[in-house]
Amino acid sequence: MKLRVGVIGTGLAWERLHYPAFQELSDKYVITALCDVDRGRAESWGRRLGLNIHRDVFTDFYALLERGDLDVIDILVPISENHPVGEEVAKTGKAVILEKPMGATVEQALATKRIYERYGGKILIAENYRYSEEFNLIKNLVQDKRVGSPVFFIYHSTSCFPCAMTKDTFSATEWRQHPNYPGGDILDAAIHKLAGIRNIFGDIEHLQAYGVRQDDDFSPYAAVTANIKFFNGVIGEFSYYPAGREVQKPLVGLRVFCQEGMIYLEDTNCGIINIFHNNGGHEQVNFRPGRGYYNELLNLYNAVLYNEPILVTPEVELGDIKTVFAILQSIKDEEIVKVDRVKEYALV
Repeated sequence: MKLRVGVIGTGLAWERLHYPAFQELSDKYVITALCDVDRGRAESWGRRLGLNIHRDVFTDFYALLERGDLDVIDILVPISENHPVGEEVAKTGKAVILEKPMGATVEQALATKRIYERYGGKILIAENYRYSEEFNLIKNLVQDKRVGSPVFFIYHSTSCFPCAMTKDTFSATEWRQHPNYPGGDILDAAIHKLAGIRNIFGDIEHLQAYGVRQDDDFSPYAAVTANIKFFNGVIGEFSYYPAGREVQKPLVGLRVFCQEGMIYLEDTNCGIINIFHNNGGHEQVNFRPGRGYYNELLNLYNAVLYNEPILVTPEVELGDIKTVFAILQSIKDEEIVKVDRVKEYALV
């Protein structure tokens, strides 16, 4: 059985991330309707997919939601629109794929979580790092104590947002260059990395962060670094530098130091996880990069038809969002900030 999909937003995320995964799962999904504020772009995709541009292509997502033949709604809109659009889609009771973060603030994220609890529809938050092969392999290696119990980690990620602003990239989009939501690129991109390490180590007890302030709109900080303590006792340092380059290899990447060795991921595209043993032994585990999008859609398909548990629920995503805002809060207040398992949370 194929699930019929309506897509809200046919920009870069649709073209380069979701659409290729839907193609690969064409035996399970069929794209039935499209919506985009840019009529020309939506019609172009409609023709490409063989849709009737007068019947199946919309500029108003409310009109798309009136279609009675849709099983799944895939929402790919700017971050500031995730909550308001997601809230309206929730009322239809249809299964939903909602891009991360599910709100532009912790308050919005909580509201998104509550409305889906109220209406009871199946919703998957498209946090691809939690669905990726590499982070789940590392999670299993840590849980299985392949090189002993984990002690601490270093995770350093560098990207050059300014370098990509004039190219055919996500950085070239106006709403990312001049975001109207807190955190800018930290909420948009660094959240992936934080979701990855949270997937490995679980809930965070508290953190303390520092940032280098900049005037560029795309991010309030040229670099951030955070010391993090997880409830399982693991500690570590996360750093994110969206305004520069790291040119010398091997990259710092993600290093998990354990009692009997180290697990090392250079980056998410390298295809290899290195395992170093203190006795001199060395192993390599291969992974396929970029499989998060495929795994997301497969999980939702199985959830809709066979009641498979959804791996990234609003509850899971809420922790990732709270971590981003805890970093921003800690930088602002120059204090240690609690993250998970707290009843209230200060908004930046």
